[in-house]
Amino acid sequence: MAKAKRIGAKKTSSFNKGTHSLNPDRPKKSNDTTMRDKSTIKRLLMYKNSRPYRDRKGKIVKAAPYQSWVTSGTVARVAPNPKWFGNTRTVSQGALQQFQEELGKAMRDPYQVVMRQSKLPVSLLNEKAKNNRVHILDTASYETTFGPKAQRKRPRLSAGDLSELVEAADSSQTQHSETHQEVAEDEPKAAVRQEVMAKGQSKRIWNELYKVIDSSDVVIQVLDVRDPMGTRSSFIERFMRKEKPHKHLVFVLNKCDLVPTWVTQRWVALLSAEYPTMAFHASLNNPFGKGPLINLLRQFSKLHTDKRQISVGFIGYPNVGKSSVINALRSKKVCNVAPIAGETKVWQYITLMRKIYLIDCPGVVYPTGDTDTDIVLKGVVRVENVEDPEDHITAVLDRVRPEYIVKTYKIESWDSPVDFLEKLGRRSGKLLKGGEPDISTVAKMVLNDWQRGKLPYFVKPPGGEESAGTQENAEPSGDIAIAAKVRQDLDEIRVGPKFVQEDLQAPVVEQASSGASASTEPNQKEEAGEAEKICNRIPRTERKTRAGGTPPPV
Repeated sequence: MAKAKRIGAKKTSSFNKGTHSLNPDRPKKSNDTTMRDKSTIKRLLMYKNSRPYRDRKGKIVKAAPYQSWVTSGTVARVAPNPKWFGNTRTVSQGALQQFQEELGKAMRDPYQVVMRQSKLPVSLLNEKAKNNRVHILDTASYETTFGPKAQRKRPRLSAGDLSELVEAADSSQTQHSETHQEVAEDEPKAAVRQEVMAKGQSKRIWNELYKVIDSSDVVIQVLDVRDPMGTRSSFIERFMRKEKPHKHLVFVLNKCDLVPTWVTQRWVALLSAEYPTMAFHASLNNPFGKGPLINLLRQFSKLHTDKRQISVGFIGYPNVGKSSVINALRSKKVCNVAPIAGETKVWQYITLMRKIYLIDCPGVVYPTGDTDTDIVLKGVVRVENVEDPEDHITAVLDRVRPEYIVKTYKIESWDSPVDFLEKLGRRSGKLLKGGEPDISTVAKMVLNDWQRGKLPYFVKPPGGEESAGTQENAEPSGDIAIAAKVRQDLDEIRVGPKFVQEDLQAPVVEQASSGASASTEPNQKEEAGEAEKICNRIPRTERKTRAGGTPPPV
């Protein structure tokens, strides 16, 4: 017979209605605000339950959490399995070599980013240990070093005893000739270099650079498009390739409004074969390349999904426009800028958006053996601190076309650099007592015009169409995101200086050999047309492709 159900019986609640202060379910009074809340009670219980309970004799009655011993007789073993001793995964030698080749192509390609690395010890495939092996057996065999026939090594001394040492000293004194003491008077003595020429090479500046590189996920090297190779630091590139291979490096060609459009196209096509390169004009009102650069940084932020935000560091030579690029990205003045070198003293963080931060870095110069004239013309030092500025005017007159000199200073002809400075001094009113022209002041004025872009000048790029076109046919492999090309319409750049017709026309690069037949001329014209199209393509927008696929079309 079924159990009779009691009608009217109260249901028992699972909550404890006790009034203890450590009971989170105790009844609350509406007017009492001194009662503990649930979070406070849980925290106090955590403190209380972290200690074991002991009796009067000190014996543990109840162990603390995660501190109890396993009771006697408890079975604590895992059933044996033959899979423990077998290979979890096997791979052939050919598959390893193919994987190593494909991974090497992906690592060397600047338009591919490795999204997910294998869990296998891929570093074991590197042959560094084989190449760096010291050939000890060539100098000393194993038998002469170990075993019963081992020979004791004796130090190599020039003399066995004191008498032999005296004889060797006497013989060296007699063989000495007076010609060894003669000093060649015709050889020029090395002049002491000015301290101002070592700007950007101090230990403090390099510490700032290393802090920026360590704190950045993406490093942007700003180059002057008038002389990209002269303002490019190969030492920093080798350092990042060796010590920071997981960080991304991007080139930004700044001041593209000071050169003809074809020069920017050639340099972009040439440098894109090594690293992603973009053209930029830093301006608060009419910037160029701002949108593509921000899109590129957004793509980098999507790559690093494990981070809440990424940091982008701007490095480069002094006076290349690092702070101006940051101001152009923010559309307002957030960094101090000046048309002189050394305005930025320390690194500083700037917020671009919620997930992207920018880091400004002082200009750093790696000693490469440049002359004082090269250092001054690169804009590394301030002109007012240069001693004997008239010594550098010769290089300015050699690098700038005479037409631009005549148009800027209204001087038709000159016989020498000194004659040019004297005529310019009289024309501009820079005179000393007695009506003598102030050559030093006039020379500083010319150097300032050079650094600030008032004198049109640029280094002609070599034929870089072939190097840029090699990356177009690169085939991706593995779990890799392909960095597609992002177009930049370089014709929209507002070029400031007015160049002569010879500088506005791009030189034609002859690709055909002397023995080529006339039937190959149409193909060469098609290749030249494709090369000109490649010049307008700038990386990059990240896309994913399957293994063995091809890059997405532009």
